[in-house]
Amino acid sequence: MSETESERRRRRWINLGELIALAALIVSGLGVWINWKSSDRDKPTSIVEQRQPIPLTLRARRGDDGARLEISPVEPSHALESLTVTLPGALPIEVGSDGELDASDVESALKGRDKEPRDRTLSVRARIDSRYVEMGKDRRASGTYTLRYMWKGGGLFGGRSLHLVGLSRG
Repeated sequence: MSETESERRRRRWINLGELIALAALIVSGLGVWINWKSSDRDKPTSIVEQRQPIPLTLRARRGDDGARLEISPVEPSHALESLTVTLPGALPIEVGSDGELDASDVESALKGRDKEPRDRTLSVRARIDSRYVEMGKDRRASGTYTLRYMWKGGGLFGGRSLHLVGLSRG
């Protein structure tokens, strides 16, 4: 049984096809192995973003025509627990978590200032110590603020009263 020329040619093409298939299988297996090895290095990142604490800054809104100041944090993520306002030469004024500073408390702390002019905005340095909650943690902050006030009234028969104007940093 001798092979003809056409059968030999056909057998050669089958062998060439098998070699190409075998090479494709080897390249594919090599690609899978490289991908599997490189996946060990690509660990997922555990922390994407970490928030930093924001320093406490306070602001005040005047209420009841200056009879009180409502002191609150500028940043809405801060929750006040307590405030203590200390004026020079006076006992500290405990404000509490509502942040309402009464003019009568400031007036009693400013006892030695009877001769100050009325109907003019004056200011005094105040140290404010606070406890607050941010990101679930208790924090403390202190700062120096300028408390602005005004004396109103007085005259022949009337007494003077203190009206709070505002609060600013510094």
